[in-house]
Amino acid sequence: MPLTDFDQTGMLTHIPTFYFYKPSQNWLTQKDTIFTILKTSLSQLLVYFYPLAGRLRWIDGARLELDCNEKGVQLVEAQCEANLDDLGEFTPSPEYDSLIPQINYFLPLYEIPLLFVQLTQFKCGGVTLGIAVSHAIADGKSAFHFIKEWANLARGQPLETEPFLDRKLLRAGETNILSKPRFHHAQFDPQPLMIGELSNENERKKETTMFTLKLSKIQVEMLKKEANRMRPSHISPGYTRYEAVAGHMWRSACKARRHRPDQPTRIVVFVDVRRRMQPPLPPKFFGNAIIDVTVTSSSGEVINKPLGYTSSRIREAIDGVTSEYVNSIIDFLKNLKDFSMLQDIHVLRSTGQGPYSGNPNLMAISWIGLPIHGVDFGWGKEIFMVPGTNAVEGESMIMPGHDGDGSVVIVLRLQAACVEDFKKFFYEDIEKNNYGLGA
Repeated sequence: MPLTDFDQTGMLTHIPTFYFYKPSQNWLTQKDTIFTILKTSLSQLLVYFYPLAGRLRWIDGARLELDCNEKGVQLVEAQCEANLDDLGEFTPSPEYDSLIPQINYFLPLYEIPLLFVQLTQFKCGGVTLGIAVSHAIADGKSAFHFIKEWANLARGQPLETEPFLDRKLLRAGETNILSKPRFHHAQFDPQPLMIGELSNENERKKETTMFTLKLSKIQVEMLKKEANRMRPSHISPGYTRYEAVAGHMWRSACKARRHRPDQPTRIVVFVDVRRRMQPPLPPKFFGNAIIDVTVTSSSGEVINKPLGYTSSRIREAIDGVTSEYVNSIIDFLKNLKDFSMLQDIHVLRSTGQGPYSGNPNLMAISWIGLPIHGVDFGWGKEIFMVPGTNAVEGESMIMPGHDGDGSVVIVLRLQAACVEDFKKFFYEDIEKNNYGLGA
């Protein structure tokens, strides 16, 4: 099966998510029932999502193709002597790495399954379902479609919507290079470096810490109100919570990192192109239909200008993603002779680390709007869901709060020396009206 250029660039590694459950006593007294249901329903589901049972294979130019050879997925069961309550507040942690099968990226690529699943049973009777999906096969929207349908089948419900598997709508397999890109694609330019540095080597050596922040619905609305306070009338609709929160994060990061005012900095944001293509892609298009775009500024502007400045710059980048723009990116990629510089797995194999997108830069991934919560396989909805750890400094994930109350959760990795200052600025600029918010 031919893959799109978006499938073959960026992250080729797996994206883990963890679902924590407390089944009732009825489930716990039926030995092996949970694992058997998961195994049976997964087998049924892979009939529809069969690309996940295949393997990737290298072809010329560090490009990839998918061999739908039915090699299968890895589903394992494990026991844990701890209790679920020992995990505390269920915030992303490297300790969760033991809740999914270990993935060895030093193996030949064609030996690595595209889906890893681990059911872990805790001493208290709670269970965790760790799911890791290859990003080369599915973006977040596709992965959560798969998980939701798996839960449906496990409960004995029919499939709601089959995945749309024809990637030719994004020109997969097209080899005749007839067009040159019509736009400049800054996301492929070298990233800004710290002033005075020739590489990011010094920055990536520094100790990093991953942490979680929460914004209540009221705090989110305050940020949106401030972002829209000086919004020009011709910009409609108003800036979204993602645009407001991401802009606020960028400002807080520049302050916490103690940048000089003239320090170049950029934020990477991600855009789903399914509804932006002409004609639009099917809503359940299964694959990678997310592209990244960048916004570059100086830290002085990010810090000293109103929040509406960063939100407007992010909106401008997002609005620039049209069907013509997406096809221009595809043209750009098809004109490249080699993809290896755009793939995380090569850096991971050579350095043990992923590509660096940290200081002075930031990456803001949004899971807002994705159906990440309320996944019921038959023994009740999860008590909590968390993503896997962010491996790269400067990488952040913005998610809806678990209770569906309009709150937002942010998972972020920064240099350890900047974390406390980031938290301080992040909340102070809201609580102390540093954006000029009225009391």
